[in-house]
Amino acid sequence: MGKNLYIAEKPSVAREFANALKETMRNHDGYVEGEKSVITWCVGHLVTMSYPEAYDEKLKRWSFDTIPFLPAEFKYEVIASSAKQFGVVSGLLKRPDVDTIYVCTDSGREGEYIYRLVEQMSGVKGKERRRVWIDSQTEEEILRGIREAKDLSEYDNLSNAAYLRAKEDYLMGINFSRVLTLKYGKNVKDYLKRDKAVISVGRVMTCVLGMVVNREREIRSFVKTPFYRVIGNFLVEGKAFPGEWKAVEGSPYYLSPKLYKENGFKEEKSAKELIAHLEEEPAYPILLESIEKKKENRNAPLLYNLAELQNDCSKYFKISPDQTLQIVQELYEKKMVTYPRTDARVLSTAVAKEIYKNIGGLKGYGLVSAYANEILQSGSYQGIAKTRYVNDKQITDHYAIIPTGQGLGNLNSLSPLSAKVYEVIVRRFLSIFYPPAVYQKFALTIKVKEERFFSNFKVLVEEGFLKVSAFSFKKDATAQAEASKTPENLDKDAEKDSDKDGEGEQELKCDEDFMKLLLNLKKGAELGVKSYEIKEGETKPPKRYTSGSIILTMENAGQFIEDEELRAQIKGSGIGTSATRAEILKKLVNIEYLQLNKKTQVLTPTLMGEMVYDVVEGSIKPLLEPKLTASWEKGLTMVADGNISSEEYMGKLSDFVSRRTNIVKQLNNQGLLWQKFSAAEQFYKKSKAKS
Repeated sequence: MGKNLYIAEKPSVAREFANALKETMRNHDGYVEGEKSVITWCVGHLVTMSYPEAYDEKLKRWSFDTIPFLPAEFKYEVIASSAKQFGVVSGLLKRPDVDTIYVCTDSGREGEYIYRLVEQMSGVKGKERRRVWIDSQTEEEILRGIREAKDLSEYDNLSNAAYLRAKEDYLMGINFSRVLTLKYGKNVKDYLKRDKAVISVGRVMTCVLGMVVNREREIRSFVKTPFYRVIGNFLVEGKAFPGEWKAVEGSPYYLSPKLYKENGFKEEKSAKELIAHLEEEPAYPILLESIEKKKENRNAPLLYNLAELQNDCSKYFKISPDQTLQIVQELYEKKMVTYPRTDARVLSTAVAKEIYKNIGGLKGYGLVSAYANEILQSGSYQGIAKTRYVNDKQITDHYAIIPTGQGLGNLNSLSPLSAKVYEVIVRRFLSIFYPPAVYQKFALTIKVKEERFFSNFKVLVEEGFLKVSAFSFKKDATAQAEASKTPENLDKDAEKDSDKDGEGEQELKCDEDFMKLLLNLKKGAELGVKSYEIKEGETKPPKRYTSGSIILTMENAGQFIEDEELRAQIKGSGIGTSATRAEILKKLVNIEYLQLNKKTQVLTPTLMGEMVYDVVEGSIKPLLEPKLTASWEKGLTMVADGNISSEEYMGKLSDFVSRRTNIVKQLNNQGLLWQKFSAAEQFYKKSKAKS
C-alpha cells in the first residue's frame, strides 16, 4: 500500500500535522516520514511568474515598442532562494510509493495558488489529490480536515481565480508601470532632482494611494466655518442640566438666513440677541413641553474578521495592520485562535453546534474564566445558532476569528502585546453569549417663550455583555464608566462627541439620582433656569485615515460608488482581500508613497506619492477609483464561484490593459504636470520649515 504525502505551507504547520497523525516520524532534509505518511512543506511561494525578459531578452529594456506586453502563455520559474525546498517537494510528489497527495497549504485563494504552482512546475500526474480545508490548527480540526478532504478538482475554480489574480497584478504592474515611467518618469525625476524615478502602480496599491491623497486634499481645501450654539442650563429640583436650542417650526428663527444649521447661528451677534430676548421679563414660565421615556437594547457587536481586528488594534495599541496580522498568525500557529485571514464576522451552523468546546477551554484563561463558567452553567450558548452571530450565507472560505479554547499553555510565551490581542479576541467572542446592554433613554423638549430647547439622556441600567467587554489593560474600560458622569459636566462631553458640523442629537449620560428625577418628571412641569450661554464651535475637516481605518475602508469600498447597481454588485468584495490588504499598505509605505506615523498610525501621502497620483489621474484615472478595483475583485469572486469562465475574465483584462497602455502612449500632457507638482510641493515645504 502506498504512502500519503501531506504538503503544508510552512514548517510549523507541518509539525502540527505530524503531531496530529501520531506516527513515529524520522527527520529528513526538508520533510519528515513515518510508516504511512510523508509530510513536507513549502516556505511560502516556491514558484513565481517570470519577468518579461524570460520570454525575450529584448523585453528587459523598457521601451514603448515592447508594450503592451500580453503573452499568450505565461511562464513560471522556481524562486532561486527556495530552489532547494522546491526540489524536495517536487521529488516527493513524483515518488512512486506516494499514492495520495493531501494539499494542506492555507485554506484560501493564496494557499491554493502556492500549491498549484508547485504541482505545475513539478509536472506530477496520475495521483489522487485531496484538499484539506481547516479553520484552526488544533488536533481535532486537522484530523477532521484530513477525514473530510475533498478531491482537489472541486477547488479548480478557486485555483483559476488565484491564477487570474496573479496575472492581473502582473499585467497591470508591468505594462502600466513601464508606460507611465517611460512617459512621465523624466518629469518626476527632473522635478525631484533625482538620478531616476520609476512610477510604480498596481491594481489595488494605486487605488489606496488615491484614497489617502484625496482625503489629504479634502483636508487642505477645507474652510472652517464658525457657528454659535445657544445652551440653556435648566433646573429641576435644584439640579442643573443642559438643553440645546433649535430653530424648529414655531420659532421666529425657523428657516432664517441667520442660521448655520438649525441649532446654531452664523454670527455671535444673533445668538446674543436670542439670549437677550429669552431673559427679558417675563422670563417665565419655562415648561417641559414633552418628555419621552424608553428603553433601548444594544447587542454585542459581531465577531472579528481580520479587517475589524486590524482596525481595533490600530486604535487600542497603535500598531499597523501588518503587525496585527503577524500577531494573530502567531496565535493561530499556537492553536489559540482560528484562521485569521477571513472576511466573515459570523460562525457557521456546524461550528455553533460544537461551540461549548471553545467556551469550555477558556475556563483555563484566568481573565475570563468566571464568564466562561457562567455561560456554560446558564446554557446561553445553546440558542446561539438562531442569532445574528451564525449565518452560513455570510461565510465564503472561513468563519470569524474566535478562540479555540486550546493552546493556553502558550500564554506565558506570548509577548505582552500578543497577549492583549488575544484578550481582545476572547472578550469579543464571549460577549455574544450575553444579553444586550439596556439603556434608559429620555428625550426632553423645553418651551421658553416661543423657542424650544432639547435634552437627551442615556443611562445604563443593565450592563449585559458590557461586563465581559472590559479590557484588563484599559483602566477606564468598565461598563460602569458608562454611567459615571453627572449632568453638570455633560455638555463638555457633548461638545467632544459632536459631529463635524455641530449637529445631531447629543445623548448625555447621567447618574442614578438624576435618572430617578427624570423618571418622575411629567409633561407640563415648570422648570427653572440657571443661565443661558453661547457655545462657539467650528466645522471640522474630515479625519485623516489611520492604518486601521484604511483597511476597513478598503473592505467597504462600496461607499465610494454612486451607482447603486454597481454598489450592490460589489458588496462583499471590497478592495484587495483580508490576506493582502496589510501587505499592500506596507508596500506603499516602503516605496515612500505614503508616510505612516508609528505613534498615531495616521497615514499621509509623501510628495512622491502625490506626484504619482497626479501622473495617474492624467493618464489612467480609473486606477484611482475604488469602483474599478472592486469590480475586478468581484470578477475574481465570480470565477471562484464558477459564475464566469477564466477565458471571459482574461479577455476583459487583456482588453483593458492593452487599451489603457496604448492611450497613454499617445498622450502629450507632460507639460501640465509641473504646475500640479508645484501645487503639491508647497505643503511639504511648510512641514519641512516647521521641523
